[in-house]
Amino acid sequence: MATLVPGRPHDPEPLDDKELRGLNVVRRFGAVGSLFLALGSLGAGAAPVINPVQEIPVLRLFTRIPMVSLAMGLAGMAIIVLSWLLLGRFAQPARRRLATQGQLARTIALWCTPLLFIPPLFSRDVYSYLAQSEIVARGMDPYSLGPAEALGVSDPLTSGVSNMWRETPAPYGPLLLRLGGWLAPLSSGNIVTGVLLQRGLALIGVILIIWALPRLARRFGVQPATALWLGAANPLLIFHFVAGAHNDALAIGLMVAGLEVGLQRMPVRFKNDEPPPLAKGELLYIGLGVVLITLGVAVKINAILALPFFTVMVARRWHGRIKDLLTAAVPMALLFGVTLVAVCYGTGLGFGWVGALGTPGLVRSWISPTSELAALGGVLGIALGLGNHTNAMVPILGALGYLVAGAVTVKFLWDSFKWRYRPIIGLGVSLGAVMVLHVALQPWYLLWAIIPLAAAAGTSRFRIAATIVTAVLPFLLPTTGSTFEGRGFVLPFAWAAAGVVTLLGLFIVHRLSPLLLSRPSPEHSVPA
Repeated sequence: MATLVPGRPHDPEPLDDKELRGLNVVRRFGAVGSLFLALGSLGAGAAPVINPVQEIPVLRLFTRIPMVSLAMGLAGMAIIVLSWLLLGRFAQPARRRLATQGQLARTIALWCTPLLFIPPLFSRDVYSYLAQSEIVARGMDPYSLGPAEALGVSDPLTSGVSNMWRETPAPYGPLLLRLGGWLAPLSSGNIVTGVLLQRGLALIGVILIIWALPRLARRFGVQPATALWLGAANPLLIFHFVAGAHNDALAIGLMVAGLEVGLQRMPVRFKNDEPPPLAKGELLYIGLGVVLITLGVAVKINAILALPFFTVMVARRWHGRIKDLLTAAVPMALLFGVTLVAVCYGTGLGFGWVGALGTPGLVRSWISPTSELAALGGVLGIALGLGNHTNAMVPILGALGYLVAGAVTVKFLWDSFKWRYRPIIGLGVSLGAVMVLHVALQPWYLLWAIIPLAAAAGTSRFRIAATIVTAVLPFLLPTTGSTFEGRGFVLPFAWAAAGVVTLLGLFIVHRLSPLLLSRPSPEHSVPA
């Protein structure tokens, strides 16, 4: 079978009155968390150097009480994560009654809305997008010039960029920067407007994810509600794609939308069955899928892994032979190449971005296993009297990480071709390996793996692992996207206050709907 797994998810019944009340309580609880996070961002977000909030009566108070703002932000994060966990009660695939796609989509929209109009959170990357977009708008090359050289150190757009990125070229694809170049004049140099426009691009990606996930899930025998909950309502997505406005959202959105479009007309085939005849419009939709995935590549290179796994899906739709794989791969590769060349030269930016792809690797993330191994090697070198060789080990271990990720990708491509895995699961695992082994691993990188896997991995082990990762990772980065200038007392006091607020919120939730914190009863489940 090329696009479906044997069987299909059961048709769930609608929630009963008690469950609907519980769902509404969860929605409101999450909305309160979003409002807390939105207000906290005014004083504890990654604000621009010249912060316009300081000129707004009442709201500027939050910039003067950073510890309180941080406590509100942390409480908002904790409440959203808890609300998501409680929402998962109504999206468990084994339940007889489940929330509908519409109910989940409206919940996501409610939680995201307060975060659309706030300063960026968790990193300052969006200011890099603005500066690089302005470089494009002025007719310069963002792949050879950094913001400081192209715009000048005193330019307000440059001042918002983190120090480590002011001298570096853009590592992003030409489609993203050309879109940013078109948006730059609309902001007229206003950083607030520019941030909102960049968040709009990320929001397009989020909408594509919400559109594609339940459709892909249905194809692969996973409950659409479960996929939406795990992939689209995911707090990592809300925090980093909506509040943080990261361009990964648009790249992933185009990637999963391309997979869904490419599979729309492809008929079902089981292993050892005779392949069905070519369906009407099948080749056209496969081509459109390749084009959309290529557009995702032109935003961020990671999306390129979807193409070989999509090729395996097409080959398995026929006889699943090497001949079928080559027959599918050649025209799809040609279409990919033509589309990418058209985008690169159509945007006027060419292929300079390929040479700048290593830019993100300049930063070492403390949550990256590869980076931590390099640091451990440096410590051992010092202990043995050999000197600190951390800087020398980072590129070596980084290259080894790429080799391991490449080996994982080849293995899952071959196993998918041999029908041992669904290709989309292979895609998710391969993307996960690439991201986890990157020296610059960030929490939102894991969404590259979680989102495709949410559409196809129906096992409880994966859901439990993804749930734990999602519940923990958001709290590894401060909302400001920076340190607190050595004020070590800020975080403990903010966490203590946030904990009190969160526990109070949970108590109120329990009083309003005891069902939410009770153990699910067996009669709610589908018989095995």
